[in-house]
Amino acid sequence: MMRRREFITLLGGAAAWPLAVGAQQAAMPLVGFVTGLSSNYVAGRKPAFRQGLREVGYVEGQNVVVEYHSVEGQSGRLSGVVTDLIERKVAVIVAVGGTDPAKAAKAATTTIPIVFISAADPLGAGIVTRLNRPEGNITGISILGTSLEAKRLGLLHDIVPGTSTIGVLVNPGFSDADLELREVEQAAGVVKR
Repeated sequence: MMRRREFITLLGGAAAWPLAVGAQQAAMPLVGFVTGLSSNYVAGRKPAFRQGLREVGYVEGQNVVVEYHSVEGQSGRLSGVVTDLIERKVAVIVAVGGTDPAKAAKAATTTIPIVFISAADPLGAGIVTRLNRPEGNITGISILGTSLEAKRLGLLHDIVPGTSTIGVLVNPGFSDADLELREVEQAAGVVKR
């Protein structure tokens, strides 16, 4: 009779084990990684992202869950992806690849922390209201790549003096293409003077 009780206890414990594991996984913070760029682009950057997480004590699959979402250049899908992540109670949203992912996240929540990475001017794009101190739930980094358009055009002008026509290629699928083009056009006005 004692063996039967031990067996039932063991069987009951074994049946409950997957539920306990599921509960532990649900308790891990969920990070929503959202990008307008291609999933191939993101795949090449995952090792560096994971390394950064490790440096602050998070190991994907052990004490944090990261879900990577790419809209493959279809910015109209961003709000749906962000809304889904918010409903699933993400701990933080990482918005990468242009200003559109950060704008979609900012429009959707004022409480969940948002960390953006962009080449555009976050102030000019309306992501933040000031650069020196983050406000609200959004912060991030920008390499201000679009702000370099005047320098790039100036360098080209210095390398090939007397050139009156310089062609510029802008990826129309990039969410900040209009901003880049505007920066180039402004830079062209400065260089001509």
